[in-house]
Amino acid sequence: MDQQYYKDYYHLERKHWWFMARAEIISDQISQLGLPKDISILNVGAATFKSSEMLSQFGLVTSLEYDKDCCEFVTKSLNQEIINGSATELEFENDSFDLVCAFDVLEHIENDKLALEEIHRVTKPTGYIFLTVPAYNFLWSPHDVINHHYRRYNSASLRELNSIIEKKSEILKVSFFNSILFPVIYISRKLSNFFHDKSKPIKSDCEKFNGDGVFNSILRNIFSFEKYLLRLTTLPFGVSMLLIEKKKDDN
Repeated sequence: MDQQYYKDYYHLERKHWWFMARAEIISDQISQLGLPKDISILNVGAATFKSSEMLSQFGLVTSLEYDKDCCEFVTKSLNQEIINGSATELEFENDSFDLVCAFDVLEHIENDKLALEEIHRVTKPTGYIFLTVPAYNFLWSPHDVINHHYRRYNSASLRELNSIIEKKSEILKVSFFNSILFPVIYISRKLSNFFHDKSKPIKSDCEKFNGDGVFNSILRNIFSFEKYLLRLTTLPFGVSMLLIEKKKDDN
């Protein structure tokens, strides 16, 4: 893929309201776990490395990305170490990491169950798994198509997916998020589906709303406010979902 794409995505991860607010929410949720300092972390699907930068405040991060071109961009342009590999074949020993994260990754993987099994395998006993995924199939739009999603999730499907490891782990939190903006995004997606001109290239939501200006700042502040709500409760609906669980110690 054109290196310009990764340059654009690099700035998107660092400037766009959705990426910035999501990072704040994820960081806050990890902080609530009360983990010791300098833990070992695996970031599955690191993309252009912003999520790994965020995770580095909590410990030593190993970054993994499936897209080879993206890995080359991170290595050459950012001078950061990243491993080119697949979530369904993690090349790490059993029980290797204190925290394993996959932020909006599983929807890109056809065999998401195998990916979750691998994530669980490399997590240490009493270690943590943190997942985020897009919610609701009725929100499916050109955004999902251009981002090569296989599916979106709901409470039932996410719990069904997690059932393959549920006896070996304890769910600490399952919640929707990006809830305040849900009505706006729902309407936007429905209009996008209805008015999409099939003769023109499809665009993701991020291309429609770039990472500049006052509007971007307003949306970021609205979305990131949910970190305070998520400290207190779970949210009953939203554009995304998160799942945090702790691997049981079999000994």
